[in-house]
Amino acid sequence: MIERIEVFVTALSTRLKRIFSSGSYDTGPQEAQLGKPVLVKIHADGVVGHGQIRAISPGHFVADTTHSVVAAITEVYGPSLIGKDIFDIEAINELLDSRLAGNPAARAAIDIALHDAMGKALGLPVHKLIGGACQPRIPLEWSVSMAEEVSTMIEESKRAVDEFGITVLCLKAADHRGWRRDVSNFEAVRRAVGDGIVIGIDPNTGWSLPDAISAVHALRDLDLGYIEQPIARRDLKGLAEIRREARGVPVMADESLFTLQDAYALAEARAVDAFCIKLYKLGGFSAAKKIGAVAEAANIQLNCGGLAVQSQLEAAAGAHFYASVPAKRMMGAGEFLFGLNTIGPDPLVPETDFVVRDGHVDVPTGPGLGVTIDEKALEKHTLRREVVQ
Repeated sequence: MIERIEVFVTALSTRLKRIFSSGSYDTGPQEAQLGKPVLVKIHADGVVGHGQIRAISPGHFVADTTHSVVAAITEVYGPSLIGKDIFDIEAINELLDSRLAGNPAARAAIDIALHDAMGKALGLPVHKLIGGACQPRIPLEWSVSMAEEVSTMIEESKRAVDEFGITVLCLKAADHRGWRRDVSNFEAVRRAVGDGIVIGIDPNTGWSLPDAISAVHALRDLDLGYIEQPIARRDLKGLAEIRREARGVPVMADESLFTLQDAYALAEARAVDAFCIKLYKLGGFSAAKKIGAVAEAANIQLNCGGLAVQSQLEAAAGAHFYASVPAKRMMGAGEFLFGLNTIGPDPLVPETDFVVRDGHVDVPTGPGLGVTIDEKALEKHTLRREVVQ
């Protein structure tokens, strides 16, 4: 039974700033709590389950913030969990649904921590609980920030390819100078990295429908790998039109997909070829596996995203989900490599073998998430701590 829950807001060792069409992505100054990850510890029957999520608002497409995640867990979800069995996952989800709607980042931190605890209690890695190791070695994708100068995008792309062996890039798009600038950026990166690299493009809802169709026509001859969320999240008919115009270039939903009901609507509209699974926006493994079932029924592929900035726990969660899905049902590569020491070490996990090798990562095989937090490092980097019991 769950005895107590600890919630930590933790500092990051490196500040990350990125530019999307929907706003800047900034982890903020060292001393600020906003923009920092939230770590949840669930204590139950001698095991401790961990889950960590960085709410990426303000400045992006989700409503959750660091403060809202902490409040939802400490004031609503946490007290409801005390005394519950960690294995009663469906009953817990039903209970939390009835207590407070939405708040997927808070739900994800809890759900991941519950799965970590279950895995530790059974001595099994999380992927064994949710489908097994269909893909124990996972290819990785690097998400490239927009920039005022294309040379900056080229530099980041070449670093991903040359230093880490990445073979899948995703260029952020919907530049303020118009879709032709996005095409120009894509063309420049393509020349720099060569034809052997898959390059997708992600406007983060920033294109209009006419601009999206024009850009897709221009990019198709440059070997466009895929298109991620080109237009507004609710415009399913528009997505379906872009899919028809793309003529075989896969279209992927990201901002359009938050809930199981969103998945059903996208499938019914035949709007996309792939769903982008990000645990922080869906609510964790439980919701993600259900959405995956909708995708399978509708012949829609999955992609696994989430920047997991300097978080080995969040990256491990993404890896376990990816590993649990058969290769033929996945499109592209895992986007959680920023938790694999590529932009800076995880301050809570100073020693790790969970790193990028030749553009891939091996799913952890230890109990639970397979990542061990250094308690002294956690104490050093804690900005705020709350306890529910």
